[in-house]
Amino acid sequence: MKEPISEKRAEPRLWCSDLIRVRVESTESHLLTANLEDISRSGACVQLEEPVTAGAQICLMLGRRRFQGKVKYCIHNAIGYFAGVQFNSGRQWSRKLYEPEHLLDPARLVGRKR
Repeated sequence: MKEPISEKRAEPRLWCSDLIRVRVESTESHLLTANLEDISRSGACVQLEEPVTAGAQICLMLGRRRFQGKVKYCIHNAIGYFAGVQFNSGRQWSRKLYEPEHLLDPARLVGRKR
């Protein structure tokens, strides 16, 4: 029997689904549409139709708020690319700032206490 994969994140991520705009900062900034897959105080995962370079500066446009950060990874899968974004220091997400249209705490599904 396989051992479960251990969680390496320092804080819980909430699952979500919301179409957002993403600005990739490079020599020429460009806008992309993405699906916000999960979010935590210090970062998020977005699904894109094209790859984004790890280390690139990126801005997630969440409602009226802007969350700038660095792409930590970008991996390809059957339906596109998943990019993990770490928000710049001093910037933290909360539901008060922006609540995605669909938001779920997976800990509630398994009845874990925090």
